[in-house]
Amino acid sequence: MLGPRCSSRFFVCSLRLCLGAMLAPAACDVPACARARARQESAPAASTDAAAPGPPQAAQAQAAPARVVVEARAMGTSLVLAAYTSDVMDEAAIRGRLEKAIAEIRRLEALMTTWRPESELSRVNAAAGKGAVEVSPESLAVIEKSLWISERSGGVFDITFEAMHGLWRFDEDIDDNVPPREDVERARALIDYRQIAIDRARRTVMLARPGMRLSLGGIAKGYAVDAAARVLREEGLTSFFVQAGGDLYIAGKKPDGSRWRAGVRDPRGKDANDYFAMIEVEDHAFSTAGDYERSFIKDGRRYHHILDPRTGFPATESRSVTIWARDALTADAIDDAVFILGAEKGLELVEEIEDCGAVIVDRNNKVWVSKRLEGKVEVLRQPTEGL
Repeated sequence: MLGPRCSSRFFVCSLRLCLGAMLAPAACDVPACARARARQESAPAASTDAAAPGPPQAAQAQAAPARVVVEARAMGTSLVLAAYTSDVMDEAAIRGRLEKAIAEIRRLEALMTTWRPESELSRVNAAAGKGAVEVSPESLAVIEKSLWISERSGGVFDITFEAMHGLWRFDEDIDDNVPPREDVERARALIDYRQIAIDRARRTVMLARPGMRLSLGGIAKGYAVDAAARVLREEGLTSFFVQAGGDLYIAGKKPDGSRWRAGVRDPRGKDANDYFAMIEVEDHAFSTAGDYERSFIKDGRRYHHILDPRTGFPATESRSVTIWARDALTADAIDDAVFILGAEKGLELVEEIEDCGAVIVDRNNKVWVSKRLEGKVEVLRQPTEGL
């Protein structure tokens, strides 16, 4: 169920993407991936001047592209957006456009979070078993995409996982208490995406049974990243990146015309900068899921936030999954489903979806690369062993 992220808030995706240049380190435009604050993900610097007419040589020397980065927080995670200045857009113009994209992310958060009682999803949950609630086109689109991946994955992605809220604690209130199995089973009985009723004409959503709850914490960040990218394109930018936690979209190329590469974190590595593979990126999105960020180890077993709705307990088939897709919503809709299914069944799902690829580290630390990413992924080394 695209990893039930067992709280009513949005969450940071757990597999970090670190973006570095394809050229020698001295030519890298990107700062270190892990920033001092809150272990933020860094992302690639992107050129916005590819289509601009060439000014005289002296002007070019004076107006070399400058990277403009805006950082913020929304949807319970770190946001990093960036683009480059050009002869038609200075730093103030770029910064204003990036801020406008962040405002769009925050607008969507207000609609879709379950952390605020007045949000659309909170009202749907409050009316469970009672009646339908009208929602915005945006919320309806994300719910419909959620039902799409629920069907495609055999129900391992299920936004009604919010019925598990409070049993597992993996956020700021993390503790290592494993809930009694009878409590898990009681809550799990309320998980069933097939009992979400949608009326497209009236744009309403209803949960069929009292006590049911839904959350879009496993998919809404992807939608928000795509929405921010649309804002930037409408504002005239053609080369930029938008990153919200582990959800990332990259448009265009670096100022020198080369593609960016995304570093895939080692699930048992020493920190967020420790990655075992690199993937070329251009006009594509990534979303990631891993078992190592919000987790605890107890009695020789790792417990983490990606729950399998078939058991109500943390999924056990994978350590990390990186999904490559044309848009961030699709990538975010798939990553936890593949994580729960495991490498073999997960890759079957990935290959069925157009323009989709995956890099998987399975429970035994074996690396799997989907067919569409063959030749695009450079595996630098074997991921680190460990619990």
